[in-house]
Amino acid sequence: MDPSSFGAIFGRPSAVPVPVDWDAVESWLGLRLPGDYKSVVAAYGPLDIGEFIWLHTPCIQEGRFDYATWLRDTHRHCRISSREAPPYEPPAFHPAPGGLLAWGMTRSASYLFWDTGVSEDPDRWPVVVFHQDAVYQGVNPWRSYEMPLLDTLSAAVRTGLPLPGGGRIGPLPATARRTAFLTGAVRWAPPVPRPEVVPVAQRRAALTEGTGLEALRLLVPPPEVPYLGGGTWEELFEELGTRLPAEYMALMDRYGAGCWSKWLNFVTPLRTNGRGFAYHAAEVLDGYRSLRAGFPEYHPLPVWPEPGGFLPFASSIDGDQLGWLTEGDPDSWRLIISPRHAGQGPPLPGNLTDTLLEWLRGRFASEGLPGLDKLDDPLEFIDFEPWDDEAYW
Repeated sequence: MDPSSFGAIFGRPSAVPVPVDWDAVESWLGLRLPGDYKSVVAAYGPLDIGEFIWLHTPCIQEGRFDYATWLRDTHRHCRISSREAPPYEPPAFHPAPGGLLAWGMTRSASYLFWDTGVSEDPDRWPVVVFHQDAVYQGVNPWRSYEMPLLDTLSAAVRTGLPLPGGGRIGPLPATARRTAFLTGAVRWAPPVPRPEVVPVAQRRAALTEGTGLEALRLLVPPPEVPYLGGGTWEELFEELGTRLPAEYMALMDRYGAGCWSKWLNFVTPLRTNGRGFAYHAAEVLDGYRSLRAGFPEYHPLPVWPEPGGFLPFASSIDGDQLGWLTEGDPDSWRLIISPRHAGQGPPLPGNLTDTLLEWLRGRFASEGLPGLDKLDDPLEFIDFEPWDDEAYW
């Protein structure tokens, strides 16, 4: 099927396409892309085909879609999900040589790829589907349609496409409209590498070597000016009625408030507008008391200022709370997580800095602190986003 036949099946473009710098895209990928895909994208832009298949393109819309992020997340999701249907080990994914490269997805939790290992000619790459529901059935979630892109889309309209584990994609209506959630999409550009504050060789060494703040500093360079708020530690201690662990203060003095690896938010401790550490701890603990009253079997912890009570200082984006059990001297307080979607577990085995360090390295996980996949490169995920006085936390 040649690109001109796409219009004969699906009609004329309904919106102005999003411009694509194909040289930049292909240079970033290290691959040439199929000519039929580039022709359709150049004429139509991101598409909703048959009200069921999303054909994604190199574009970006703030807060909704970024081509590079979507590729990474799709490849990772399908790689990890494949292992949930043993013995079906996942195939290789781009940028591995010959790996699968995503180009779309469906409303039925299927993901669509090219198999780039079949030929050096991208126009001969067959479409491969990963079907999430097949994972739940315990069957092989992968199937090759042994056809290039446009032939696959044509078949989806005319006859439908079989899915792993049963069911079909289509037959679909012969419609191709701008993706509804990408009406404001604009030209995509390859990610700009971050400045190398610490040489990558030293960062990679810090994945396995060293402990404490020094190893953490190499792995995650701290901001030049950490933001803690405008108050002082002594003012906070007076407000709380207790000192806090010296290790926590040293970590905050080095990094300040912010979000670790887009997951773990550390409260701004010394904010003076009434929304600092004490305010956020009180908010969390009010909610915890209510839950404990209704479901004490799932929320058994005493809460600050009860003896040995739980005192939170950080939270995940999923609502898990990280804090201390305030028994004895503050420097001996044990770390504990109050998980949102699981029963209460025991205190964590390590101190704050080394727990954070091992989690970032991908060598520690628990409820509320999810781990990495065994094939993930931790350096791709390690990040610290510092906050300023405009941040909520």
